[in-house]
Amino acid sequence: MNFWDCLKYLPLLCLFFLPEVNAAGGIPAITVQAGSDGTQEYSVSLQILALMTALTLLPAILLSMTAFTRIIIVLAILRQAMGLAQTPSNQVLLGLTLFLTFFIMEPTFKTVYEDGYLPYANEELTAMQAFDKGILPIKVFMLNQTRESDLQLYADISGAKPILDKDSVPLSLLIPAFVTSELKTAFQIGFLIFTPFVVIDMVVASVLMSMGMMMLSPMIVSLPFKIMLFVLVDGWALIMGTLASSFYLS
Repeated sequence: MNFWDCLKYLPLLCLFFLPEVNAAGGIPAITVQAGSDGTQEYSVSLQILALMTALTLLPAILLSMTAFTRIIIVLAILRQAMGLAQTPSNQVLLGLTLFLTFFIMEPTFKTVYEDGYLPYANEELTAMQAFDKGILPIKVFMLNQTRESDLQLYADISGAKPILDKDSVPLSLLIPAFVTSELKTAFQIGFLIFTPFVVIDMVVASVLMSMGMMMLSPMIVSLPFKIMLFVLVDGWALIMGTLASSFYLS
């Protein structure tokens, strides 16, 4: 399957919020009702309303249930460590993060499509059964990235019973625990990325002070050295490979 095919999997989640409809009839956008006096009343279908509501949830789903959070934080820390305020721009970082997220989540989306959406489209499952089947691969992905301590933290806060089986963890606990774990992991990776650039800044600052050039900003002098180091070690390939491996190896 081509990498770009994964783009069709993300909107599938919103379909699970819709009631079951006849595949042949489709989803009527507007319903026309004739009154007793010959007038006509127009109303928007609740199915379309549910679909539009589900579409508004896609950004929240992308941020809190996929690899997006870890990637964007690491890239933002990398830009800060190099001392580049707006390079790459936010649009470039978001675009890179989005497509890397699709690449990492492609096996999960493929399973959602095959186990949840296809049986639903073929009228083999109801909407709720399709939702249960489709959400399971996403829960497995999130559980593989979530620390047990974070799960237990939110279980204690909510007063839930001790977690004995991860498969029975509700989404109300799993999603905040997953996001918390992703933040921890992202900052750990960011620390490892930040350290060599800090060393370069310290070396440059020490050299400038020893030469009596205290009025010259060390950031200006160290910036080209940091860029050169990042390019020589093929930094972008290392960052992208490390981020992708951090999910596959979890």
